[in-house]
Amino acid sequence: MRPRLTARILARWIKRRLPTSLFGRSLLIIILPVALMQVAVTWVFFDAHWETVTSRLSEGLAGDVAWAVESYQDDPSPTAFARLSTRAEESLSLSIALQPGRTLPERRRYALFAVLDRSIERALSERLDAPFWFDTTRYPAYVDIRVQVDEGVLRILAPRDRAYATQGHIFLLWMIVATILLTAVAILFIRNQVRAIERLADAADSFGRGLDEAGFKPHGAREVRKAAHAFLAMKSRIQRHIDQRTALLASVSHDLRTPLTRLKLELALAEPNSRTAEMKRDLAEMEHMIDEYLAFARGEGGEAVETVHLRSLIDEVSEGAVRAGAQVRVAADPELTAAVRPSALKRALSNLVMNAAVHGEHVEVAARTRPAGGVEIVVDDDGPGIPPDRYEEAFKAFSRLDEARNQNEKGVGLGLAIARDVARGHGGDVELGPSPLGGLRAVVRLPG
Repeated sequence: MRPRLTARILARWIKRRLPTSLFGRSLLIIILPVALMQVAVTWVFFDAHWETVTSRLSEGLAGDVAWAVESYQDDPSPTAFARLSTRAEESLSLSIALQPGRTLPERRRYALFAVLDRSIERALSERLDAPFWFDTTRYPAYVDIRVQVDEGVLRILAPRDRAYATQGHIFLLWMIVATILLTAVAILFIRNQVRAIERLADAADSFGRGLDEAGFKPHGAREVRKAAHAFLAMKSRIQRHIDQRTALLASVSHDLRTPLTRLKLELALAEPNSRTAEMKRDLAEMEHMIDEYLAFARGEGGEAVETVHLRSLIDEVSEGAVRAGAQVRVAADPELTAAVRPSALKRALSNLVMNAAVHGEHVEVAARTRPAGGVEIVVDDDGPGIPPDRYEEAFKAFSRLDEARNQNEKGVGLGLAIARDVARGHGGDVELGPSPLGGLRAVVRLPG
């Protein structure tokens, strides 16, 4: 069980650190295998070829150095040394010099690639019995090798290409350049593909908020274009459905209001009494119910988006609550604006504010910008509130949380449903919560 738990923890840790965007993941899918292949090829090259060649070259150089040291030790006379030095220079490209009375240096600088020093040191250790010292970093084109002899130090300068394969860094350079070029090409192609998906997502989001992206056209790979065509077809079907529903509602509104008008006219001509007064109240309630049904079904309709000052819109909405007898306080920057459908938002806010005025005596309405972008409008009241576990139920159409409420009272349980429908039509939402005033808080969040 423990290894399995460790594997799950490791998998979650890796998942949290992987890119979350399509661009990042696509780039990772392309670059990671290429990078792994490059590392594997480089490893195989250095392990199977470069290191082997370097070892052979180092062994050959160590053999030549050992021959030169043994030749000097056999005959250390100046004449023999001069002859040895000339022969080594002409035949082996080795520069030999005797430093009388000197000793080997105590410190040595190491090469960037430790394998170079290890290869030369191993080869010299196998071929030389005398103490030695070498440096592969002092001279760019030579390897400095020094051997301790009786008369002092025998210094030998050997060409660097005799010690190891000098073309390894060129191979690495080409590998790095190829990786960079491949990454750049991958970024360009992936960016173009992801941009097409982003445009499709933006168009869908705009359509969800009621905005028409007239300039949107299918773009990108075949699958993305297919999805874009499907989106445009869906958008057209939905728009036709909305238009048909709006036309049907207009007809229904006209057909229902005609008999209502006749009834109201007949009651107005009838002799006033208690029964006609009750009938007038019933007709007024019926007319109000029809208006709410139509407002809920119509949603935003075909209203255009406009940039409005929220303070003036909230003040206009609050006047109705003031006339209903509530004390309303408004806190909003007069310069705060938002791109909304004014009539739809006004209807949503009117439902929230009037709902607060009906259930409470004090109402506070505030509008402010959100740190994450967009605006939010907060409506607080000091009424009885709603239990937290019934917040979502309050948004259901025709829902009345107070089952004992008089059904002849004005309202059909569509106020919060209309408010949320309007907010979501703008790309936002409505949330409920406890109010600092002791009642209910309704927060309308709208995108920027």
